Amino acid sequence: MLVFLSPALYSYTSTMLLPSSLPLGVRSVEWLRNHHGNWLVDDAERIYYTWNQPKKGGPQLKALPRVGIAPVGAVSRPRAHAAVWPPRIKPVFARPLPGEGVWQGIGAFVDGRPPVLVTTFRTELDYPQIVAYVAWFDHTRTALAFYPGRYEPPNAPIRGPMSVPFGQRWRLFATFNGGFTYIDGRNGSAINGRTYEPLKDGLATLIGYRDGRLRIKNWTGGPNVGADVAFARQSLPPIIVNGKLSPALNDSSQWGATLGNAVRVWRTGVGIDRRGNVIYAAANDQTVVTLAQILQRAGAVQAMQFDINPEWPSLITYRHAHGLVPTKVVPNVMQPATRYLVPDDRDFFAVYRRVPGPVTVPFK
Repeated sequence: MLVFLSPALYSYTSTMLLPSSLPLGVRSVEWLRNHHGNWLVDDAERIYYTWNQPKKGGPQLKALPRVGIAPVGAVSRPRAHAAVWPPRIKPVFARPLPGEGVWQGIGAFVDGRPPVLVTTFRTELDYPQIVAYVAWFDHTRTALAFYPGRYEPPNAPIRGPMSVPFGQRWRLFATFNGGFTYIDGRNGSAINGRTYEPLKDGLATLIGYRDGRLRIKNWTGGPNVGADVAFARQSLPPIIVNGKLSPALNDSSQWGATLGNAVRVWRTGVGIDRRGNVIYAAANDQTVVTLAQILQRAGAVQAMQFDINPEWPSLITYRHAHGLVPTKVVPNVMQPATRYLVPDDRDFFAVYRRVPGPVTVPFK
């Protein structure tokens, strides 16, 4: 038995001794997933989350979590620019709570307006205590960058600092988590025109172009991107297509081997609105369908699911006051506010102030 287990024990011990941003328990589960134990983790998680599904009804919330710095309504905005601001998210409940669905700035202003807005709202009448955390990024005044982590993508040719580069922190507005790992769906990626993992046709792909445009599209371009692409990140099939929920959302096999489409758990997603701005959303106790509905309600016309489970959701905003001051918008107790200011195991996105010139992903 000892001889039989020796290779596994050596692999596990060697992995646990490597640098990591994760606690031992989470790393152990990740090791098991990557060493033919996906089925065991899948079954255990499915049973756990099924037993701990939220119950319908219950007391109403009296207030929503406070996010942002100042209400957008308090900001003086020129009438000529009013149309580019996102409208208030229409409340689900007949009696909205104060500030529900109202966009608020994070305190950083460009051209007299905050380019990053955040808000919260309750998602379903049957579950009055579930809250969605949503962010909106103005693509005309921000630049999105995609960075590899310490171990994801697994075959990254260049990893860089595995955190927000020190030379770019002066213009940092926000960071948020990436999508499903490569092993959980062959989700491809590319940075600055170079393939990090081969892209797979048929998967939703968040693409940043060198001219600043951002798109989410169903990828059909083969394993590599063109020279006009600053980054590309895939994560499962699309969940919103041309403003409508994908009819494939009922196919549980496409939405994560771990939990499929119907188990309620922390889920995150990213969308693009009709003007090309990025919308990020995270909420606990969500199915794929309800996540898509959150993004649709927030204005997304194209959208994709990003990482799920309570370990991974991260939306962090930053103020510049005698140094960089991070603030967690999504209340993930498993991750610190400094998550992406130090090397992290997973890939992530950084939202910067836009500077003149072609958009690239800076590593310094």
